Amino acid sequence: MASAPTGEYDFDLFTIGAGSGGVRASRVAAAHGAKVAVAEEHRVGGTCVIRGCVPKKMLVYGAHFAEDLKDARNFGWSTENATFDWITLRDNVLKDVERIEGAYTNTLESHEVTIFKERAEITGPHEITLASGKVVTAKTILIATGARPRMPECQGAEHAISSNEAFHLDELPKKIIIAGGGYIANEFAGIFNEFGSEVHIVNRGDRLLRSYDEAVRDRLLQISTMKGIQFRFNTTFEYIKPCSEGGYFVKMSDCDEEKADLVMFAVGRVPNTEGLGLENAGVELGEGGEVKVDRFSKTNVDHIYAVGDVTDRVQLTPVAIREGQAFADSVFGDGDPVAVDHSCIPSAVFSHPPIAAVGMTEGEAKNQLGSVKVYLSDFRPMKNVLAGRNERSLIKMICDGDSGRIVGIHMIAPEAPEMMQAAAIAVKAGLTKEDFDATTAIHPTMAEELVLMR
Repeated sequence: MASAPTGEYDFDLFTIGAGSGGVRASRVAAAHGAKVAVAEEHRVGGTCVIRGCVPKKMLVYGAHFAEDLKDARNFGWSTENATFDWITLRDNVLKDVERIEGAYTNTLESHEVTIFKERAEITGPHEITLASGKVVTAKTILIATGARPRMPECQGAEHAISSNEAFHLDELPKKIIIAGGGYIANEFAGIFNEFGSEVHIVNRGDRLLRSYDEAVRDRLLQISTMKGIQFRFNTTFEYIKPCSEGGYFVKMSDCDEEKADLVMFAVGRVPNTEGLGLENAGVELGEGGEVKVDRFSKTNVDHIYAVGDVTDRVQLTPVAIREGQAFADSVFGDGDPVAVDHSCIPSAVFSHPPIAAVGMTEGEAKNQLGSVKVYLSDFRPMKNVLAGRNERSLIKMICDGDSGRIVGIHMIAPEAPEMMQAAAIAVKAGLTKEDFDATTAIHPTMAEELVLMR
């Protein structure tokens, strides 16, 4: 065990993992005057920046041009000779990821945070051993190692890719089979479909996006089917076998063997807790391998904390950032301890078109409140009308039947996430339907439907 003078450590804080939560916690702790180090075995920025939200949203932007170019014709634009080059988009996205990674690194360095670009493991009380063999001590240890794609067990599963590899493909598949019914599966289904791939979504359950309101789930399924995406429910993989001329033979439980150029698994994520020495340190883990923490992100070991996806509370980047901020302010700040409120968190699915939601679904509200009033706006956006695109948007508002307080808003519409960010503030603040009704509409917009529902 490394020796350190009694009451003294090499660092006040040692963070394992430089993703969104770990970077925020490290930067804020350093700003409070702590001596901080962070270890990252991959790239600074974590899942969101390197292989998640940020590059995914760039691909979503690229995919939207496929529809925009078609729609532009009815607005007077000639786009018949437009072509798409996947490699150009891929390389430009990866280049911007490098830029953002550099910005994250500069943020840490400008706050004098020591960065170890190697794996770290807890090897004793307040002790961390790096892959190079270097041993350091820290008064407080923060686990912020995030999560990774879950890869199911089936014959030939090693031939499938996850969302991690989707950003690095050398060519687009003519046909891709995507396993999963969550937001990652639906987002990449929309992306590949817009780029011209034949897309099949295979789900072992009987529904998509289980945590979202039934009305918007059904609308996405309807629109996605119209766009040519094929769905199979209550289906599992039996095997994936390479084909000598390229691609794979795929057998699923409900159909004959078929051929695909690519298979992608998007069936959930697993907390990264293996090989960190947590068991030896006495840190309690949950059934899914997640680090168990209290409302202040502290584990059952007094000096070890955890934030972000590794705790599997709410696996969203802004939540990890808030948890990292709260941890640093609580442990290293001068004020009272701060706990993150995990209720009423808005979220989005960047499908085509996107979904956004905050608060309770209609089913949840009826179960919890009893008396519920539901308001619905089902409309065809003005742009779609002139473009000749037969896609209808849906905005749904759920209210407490007694007080009129808005307890949930759910929408599927172009730019739904942009509208939802502002609407979520109102729901979080406990505003009522009457408050929305008293607000004058901005016309013509899609967002005006939020204040015009009757």
